[in-house]
Amino acid sequence: MLASAVVAGVTEARARIFGHVLNPTGHRSPHKILRKKLIGQKVAAWYPYDIKNDDPLVMAREEEERLSKLEMLKRRGKGPPKKGQGRRAVKRSK
Repeated sequence: MLASAVVAGVTEARARIFGHVLNPTGHRSPHKILRKKLIGQKVAAWYPYDIKNDDPLVMAREEEERLSKLEMLKRRGKGPPKKGQGRRAVKRSK
């Protein structure tokens, strides 16, 4: 009885001194995951700054290019079908 109390006291003191988490029950704990450093800022810093997010002229030009390409495809008969007239609907009606 006394020996187990001493061991428990030593374990608590060791955990306090070295900054460990005391887990006397032995159940699974998320502490191992939570003590890792967060990597979000590091990942975000890896990618270069995207000018498209801030410059409306770039976005407008891209949208204009997209619409002109779509118009060209429609003139050639290659554009997207109207709603309800796609391949699936044609398959279903057969």
